[in-house]
Amino acid sequence: MTESLYNRLGGEAAVNAAVDIFYRKVLGDYRINRFFGTSDMDKQIAKQRSFLTMAFGGPNNYSGKDMRNAHSRLVDMGLNEDHFNAVMEHLGATLTELKVPPALIAEAAAIAESTRGDVLGR
Repeated sequence: MTESLYNRLGGEAAVNAAVDIFYRKVLGDYRINRFFGTSDMDKQIAKQRSFLTMAFGGPNNYSGKDMRNAHSRLVDMGLNEDHFNAVMEHLGATLTELKVPPALIAEAAAIAESTRGDVLGR
């Protein structure tokens, strides 16, 4: 059996570091930071850590909404392909900054990409 992406990335410490760096990038990006204007970022970071841990094959402690419902308010605010692409850009840049091998970045990106339709409400 193949080891999970979660373990190959470095487990909890790696996911936590990635989420912290990722949100620093996202919140600094004028293209998408408005979608987080009223968010409790401590809760958002905790939810994202839990979601990515589960999505990457680690322990499933995610208790948040499904992607469609979690992002419906943002779709109502105008969330679109360009915004999703910016998030994907920051995910790749974050993993690159953490010196994650390209093959693992591609695997993580494919998992994130698989949520596009639900995130955008399609």
